[in-house]
Amino acid sequence: MNELTRRRLFQAAIVTVFFGTWTRISPAAEDAKLATARVALEGYDTVAYFTDGHPVKGSSTFSFSFDDATYYFASAEHQKMFAADPDRYAPQYSGYCTVGVSNGMKTEADPQQWAISNGRLHVFHSQKAHAVFAEDTAGTIAKADANWPAIKDRH
Repeated sequence: MNELTRRRLFQAAIVTVFFGTWTRISPAAEDAKLATARVALEGYDTVAYFTDGHPVKGSSTFSFSFDDATYYFASAEHQKMFAADPDRYAPQYSGYCTVGVSNGMKTEADPQQWAISNGRLHVFHSQKAHAVFAEDTAGTIAKADANWPAIKDRH
């Protein structure tokens, strides 16, 4: 009977060590994920498109994480504005090219290629993509909206 009890204690110790280690690794893995979060719009201030009417480079000093990306801002005021209403200021499709998303792809955008349509910021990977959007804004947005749920979590 003593042998059985020792075996059970040994098994319990192994399980405790395994799960104890697993829970300690999990927060570290989460920290690593946050440290490598994608910086949206190459670090340009998404609020500035609305307030200044043109792209303005942000700073990591003023940052905010939203929608699986980190956003940089040119000022604490812009950071506060974004934090208060990120859905208003965040670019559509997490800052990926609207035309690319309409074609089923996640393509990084050029922050210099942008448009505001119906109060929403759209960014594009090139001047050509921007022109495609301008030719059929409603159709491009409809396709992108339809495709986004399926490609949103792709890497």
